Amino acid sequence: MVALVQGATTLPIMLFSIAAGALADNFDRRSVMLVAQVMMLLVSVALATLTFFGLLSAWLLLAFTFLIGCGTALNNPSWQASMGDIVPRADLPAAVTLNSMGFNLMRSVGPAIGGLVVALAGASMAFALNALSYTALIAALFGWKPDQTKRPLPRESFGPAMAAGIRYVAMSPNLMTVLARGFVFGLAAISVLALLPSVAAEYVGGGALAYGSLLGCFGAGAIIGAFFNGRIREKLSNENIVRLACLGFAVGVVGLGLSRDILLSYLVLLPAGACWVLAMSLFNVSIQMSTPRWVVGRALSLYQTATFGGMALGSWIWGMTADAFGTGFALVSASVVLMACAGIGFRFALPEFETRDLDPLNSFREPELRLDLRLRSGPIMVMVDYDIAQADVAKMLPLMAARRRIRIRDGARQWSLAPGFGEP
Repeated sequence: MVALVQGATTLPIMLFSIAAGALADNFDRRSVMLVAQVMMLLVSVALATLTFFGLLSAWLLLAFTFLIGCGTALNNPSWQASMGDIVPRADLPAAVTLNSMGFNLMRSVGPAIGGLVVALAGASMAFALNALSYTALIAALFGWKPDQTKRPLPRESFGPAMAAGIRYVAMSPNLMTVLARGFVFGLAAISVLALLPSVAAEYVGGGALAYGSLLGCFGAGAIIGAFFNGRIREKLSNENIVRLACLGFAVGVVGLGLSRDILLSYLVLLPAGACWVLAMSLFNVSIQMSTPRWVVGRALSLYQTATFGGMALGSWIWGMTADAFGTGFALVSASVVLMACAGIGFRFALPEFETRDLDPLNSFREPELRLDLRLRSGPIMVMVDYDIAQADVAKMLPLMAARRRIRIRDGARQWSLAPGFGEP
C-alpha cells in the first residue's frame, strides 16, 4: 500500500501525458499550466479538508494522489516544452539541469519540513500547507507574459495531433532508444522512492521526520548531481553518463537495502540522488534537442509516458516483492535491473545531442489558389515529379523508401511512389 502511493502519482502521467502533449503543442502553454495548477489546488484543498475531519482512508488517499497526478500529467509537457520557448537552443541543456536543480532543491527541503509539520501539527496541516503552495505557482504564471509566436497554420484536431506525435516518435530511432532506456531506468530507480517510507519505519525505527530527512538526503544528492552535470557532460559521452548513473544508482540501492543505520542510509542516498538527476535530465535534454518545436510537447509527453509508466509498474513490482520477501530483498533486486539498464547500452547506445536545428525554416509562402479551399476542405494531395534516368532507378528506390519514412514522420497521412509515363 505504501509503494502504491508512488504508483498513484506516476500512473496518471503514463495514461494522460500524450493528450497533455497534444494540448501543449496546440494551445497556449501558459494557459494549460494555469488550468493544471488550479486543478491541483482544488484537489489539495479537498484532501486537507477530509483529513482535518478524520474522513480520509487509505484508498481515498490513493484516489486523491491519483487526481493530483492527473494535474501533474497535464502540467508537465507544457512546463518542459516552455523551457525551449524561453532560452536559446544552445542554453537548453543548462536550463533543463537548472530546472532539475530547483525541483530537487525543494525535494531536499520540502520533505524535511513536511515531516516536521506532521510530527508537530498532524497530517491535515501538512496537506493544508501543500495546498497553499500552489498559490505561488499560480501567481507566477499569471505574472509571466511570454512572447506569443504567430501560428501560420490552424490548430490540429485533437485525435490527429496525438497520432502525429506518436507517429513522429515511433519513426525516430534515436527517440525510441531514449524512451526504452527511460522506461527501464524508471522501472528500477523508483524502488527508492516507493520503499523509502518502509525503510524509515523498518530499519531506522523512525516516523515522518525520519522519512522526510531520508528523502531530503536523496534530494540533496540530486542537487549535487545537477551542480556537476555540465562538467560531466564535457568529459563523457551521453551513453557513458547513463551507464555511470545506472551503476552508481545500483550501488546506492544495494547500500540502502543492506543498511540498518540511518547515518549510513543518508550517505548512500546522496550518490543515488545525484545519479537520478544525471540520467533523468539527460533523457529530457536528448528528447528536446532531437525534436522540432512543432512536436516537442508530444515527444516529451511520450517520454514521460514511458518513464513514468516504468515507475508505476516498478512501484507495484517492488511493493509486492517487499511484501513477499522483505524490503531489503526488493531493493537489491532493483539494483540488478539497474545494472541491466547499463548493459543495454552496449546494444542500444544513447545518441549524442542533435547539433542541427530541426525547427522549420518558415520560408513557405502560401500560393494563390484558383480553388476556394478552406479548413473544412480536408487533406491535400501533393504530387512531386522526378525525372530519373533508367540506369539510376535501382539507386533511387532505396532513397525514396527513406524519403517515405521522413514524409510520414513529419505529418503526411499517406505516401506512395508511382511510375510516370513521360519521357525517360
